[in-house]
Amino acid sequence: MARKQLLRALPADWPVAIEQAANGLEAMAILRRGQTEVLLLDLTMPEMDGYEVLAALNTEGLSCKVIVVSGDVQAQAVERVMELGALAFVQKPADPDLLKETLERLGLLATSQGAVAPRALGVESSISFPDAFREVINVAMGRAAALLARVLGVFVHLPVPNVSTFEAGELHMALADLQRGGDLTAVCQGFIGGGIAGEALLIFHDSEVDDMAQLMRWFSTEYSPMEMLLDLSTILIGACLSGIAEQVDVQFSKSHPMVLGEHASIDELIRLNRPRWKSTLAVEISYSIEGHNIHFDLLLLFTEESVALLSNKLDYLMN
Repeated sequence: MARKQLLRALPADWPVAIEQAANGLEAMAILRRGQTEVLLLDLTMPEMDGYEVLAALNTEGLSCKVIVVSGDVQAQAVERVMELGALAFVQKPADPDLLKETLERLGLLATSQGAVAPRALGVESSISFPDAFREVINVAMGRAAALLARVLGVFVHLPVPNVSTFEAGELHMALADLQRGGDLTAVCQGFIGGGIAGEALLIFHDSEVDDMAQLMRWFSTEYSPMEMLLDLSTILIGACLSGIAEQVDVQFSKSHPMVLGEHASIDELIRLNRPRWKSTLAVEISYSIEGHNIHFDLLLLFTEESVALLSNKLDYLMN
């Protein structure tokens, strides 16, 4: 999905041949042939991420002009890729005018001569809903991480988000995987907009709640862990939903966040919420904070009825 969006944003008359890679390992195999002049590089990728690709280019002495195109818009992310040799950073989804301006500024619009290669090379003519929605989430989670990083003065590591459809029993098993041998504390916040509805769960292992509260204690010297969870949910859930809403052209209203099953096991969390979790579109984002032993999971659970509406919203991206 990300590659398809980027192909659409490229200048139509740019006389270049295009090759594509689904991850950093595939990219390095292409780059080692020594024929690539310009690399448009994502950061959050499976197998080998964009930071690792930039480091490998330096280690192997490969010459290539790199423009990073990413949803990870943390200030430190931009600084790091520039230090690793990238020439520019473009925020996802790439604006065609800004991308063209960047290429012009770097003198890259006339890097080769010849016929324009087919833009759809290697990309399916139709993109699946999970793939399209994963890219929407990728952009949204990057904006949420940038806000958290700015507030706390930290660097947030971003994963490739998980998008799956679960029945109630399967969701129970998926949440059980998150537990990993300890009790959980979660903040729950409902949302609805344009007929799209669901719940967001910010899930912490109890062993890490105090560490996160300490990191956020600059808000107040008497800052309690529960206050921290509620404030953190406001930052992360709000920013992530805002990023989704902007891309699918809806406005979400949110309920007040509430601490759910404080210090409860996963079984207790499921028991409390089983009536509301039937067939669910689930998005899992596992954040971690560099330099701290802090990991937490953000789950977005969309109702079964929301899937058709989201599909309609994303149809122009998928086809």
